[in-house]
Amino acid sequence: MTCHESALTRVYRFSNLKSIVLLSICLFALVSITHAAEPVSLKESDNEKWYQGNLHTHSLWSDGDDYLEMIADWYKTHGYDFLSFTDHNVLPTSERWTVPEKNKGKLHAYEELKKRFPDWVEERKNKEGQTEVRLRTFEEVAEKLGEPGKYLLIQSEEVTDRYKNMPVHMNATNLHSLLTPLGGTSVYDVMQNNTNALLAQRERTGQSMMIHLNHPNFHYGVTAEELMKVVGENFFEVYNGHPGVNNKGDEIYPSTDRIWDIILTKRLAELKLPMMYGLATDDGHNYHKIPSRASEPGRGWVVVLSKALEPEALVDAMEAGRFYASSGVKLKSITYSDQGIQVEIDPEEGVEYTTDFIGTLEGYPKEGMPKLDKQGQELHSTKRYSKKIGATLKTVKGTSASYDFNGKEIYVRALVRSSKLHPNPSEITDVESAWVQPTPGPAAPKQ
Repeated sequence: MTCHESALTRVYRFSNLKSIVLLSICLFALVSITHAAEPVSLKESDNEKWYQGNLHTHSLWSDGDDYLEMIADWYKTHGYDFLSFTDHNVLPTSERWTVPEKNKGKLHAYEELKKRFPDWVEERKNKEGQTEVRLRTFEEVAEKLGEPGKYLLIQSEEVTDRYKNMPVHMNATNLHSLLTPLGGTSVYDVMQNNTNALLAQRERTGQSMMIHLNHPNFHYGVTAEELMKVVGENFFEVYNGHPGVNNKGDEIYPSTDRIWDIILTKRLAELKLPMMYGLATDDGHNYHKIPSRASEPGRGWVVVLSKALEPEALVDAMEAGRFYASSGVKLKSITYSDQGIQVEIDPEEGVEYTTDFIGTLEGYPKEGMPKLDKQGQELHSTKRYSKKIGATLKTVKGTSASYDFNGKEIYVRALVRSSKLHPNPSEITDVESAWVQPTPGPAAPKQ
């Protein structure tokens, strides 16, 4: 089997997991814009449109405090094009009833539901005489609120797992059926096992789906060294809107941006694995006192250039790197070529923009130093690496920014920062930003 044959035919005919993983790598490598021979400009046209969506959302089906239909309505009325429901280890497909006074939304959520959808709420009395409300299923909510070509709901799951005391949470997007957490003998093993399960379901059903690692700095559960080795998993959250996930790290643990650069360098230059793409998500749980310091919607999202507002088209576009992540900054276009990257920003009046082009040049020091506690024992943390990994190669101010390769780059990505503070940030000092997906440079080893 060759990568070329499997990508072109897209025949799902492999019976063992090694073949599934190889298929995943081959498809990723061949469809990715970063491997295109000709310049690729990501911008709207007659055939493609930018679609804004959130891939990480919780409801009363797990630990959120609102009903599916109310959450879907919030995103729809706030201009989103698509939304994934990702409750913990459950798909909203069964019959389930809840007592409003006892659930996380309490009576307030129940009263708001009846006000917004007065002829929709299904109630009954339980044996204790309490009012119960039936939680609507994904299919029911998608049928009521979805609009073909305008607003799409996607069935997904947060596969919630751990190794010892370290949480390992992975979002499975556009699932056909529930994935049960598989555990493992290490953090890496947990990630690989759950990735393999998604790849197997994708292989078995023929349905386009993807998996990504959530918030690696949540309880500092996942290191760069662990994530970089996972095969078939090419996405992670560089920005998560939950205030408790430590996007910026601390004096011991690196930021998610720093983790991304270490992973990119090692995967491309040493492990010969595909690109790792960065996502921005909400991870919303709380919907009733916006804005506050709770985990709320509207903080981070992806903007995907797709031929259609359909799950398969969105997954395929993201696997090809045809998207950017944002917490407020809007882009007009991104152009990748053998010469470099160009970014055009769609500016907001009165706001200034700074674009950092970040990458690693060949000849970087490869070794990292473990971080030790006061007793000299190694901490479960990403190692400390040279600043030549993920260095800022160029900074440009204004609404148009470009970077020209000098021949030594292993990869380059762009981070656009605005002068505007985020109106409801994950962390208080956040400014509205956009993360442009990386591209291999001239010095990147051929896959």
